[in-house]
Amino acid sequence: MLFETRYLAIYLQDHLAGATGGLELARRARDSHSGTPLGDFLAGLAGEIEEDRERLLEIMRFCEVGEDRLKVAGAWTGEKLGRLKLNGEIISRSPLSTVVELEGLFIGISGKLSLWRNLERAMGEHLTRFDLPGLIERAERQRDAVEQQRLELVAASLAPASA
Repeated sequence: MLFETRYLAIYLQDHLAGATGGLELARRARDSHSGTPLGDFLAGLAGEIEEDRERLLEIMRFCEVGEDRLKVAGAWTGEKLGRLKLNGEIISRSPLSTVVELEGLFIGISGKLSLWRNLERAMGEHLTRFDLPGLIERAERQRDAVEQQRLELVAASLAPASA
């Protein structure tokens, strides 16, 4: 095992679990807004998140780090359980649901950005084939675009009603 250390394996496996949960969240948000401009944005984002998860798997294989299926299953299950969160409505989505989903995506993308930056700093010369600078740039763009979408929705969700 050329690159694997115990800590590298744990770090990559944790990020794979996070990527799994993030991908499920992006797909759920996409499906909830199908046929809308936000849904179109989320469809593109979900596709990119899926590509980024695949790139992480390629890096793990290159570093000879295996998947921790228990962590991945836990993240998948956690995202599903997160759907049960009370949102101020009994049987339907509330406007707050979308804000919270976008916040979750922002946090996940920020974590992914940290992953790519950390790998570039620690192992960049060994991982040039994976275009870490390109992955960093894409994660920054994704994070900023999600934040813009969130800011456009937050006033309608949280602002007091006009009298």
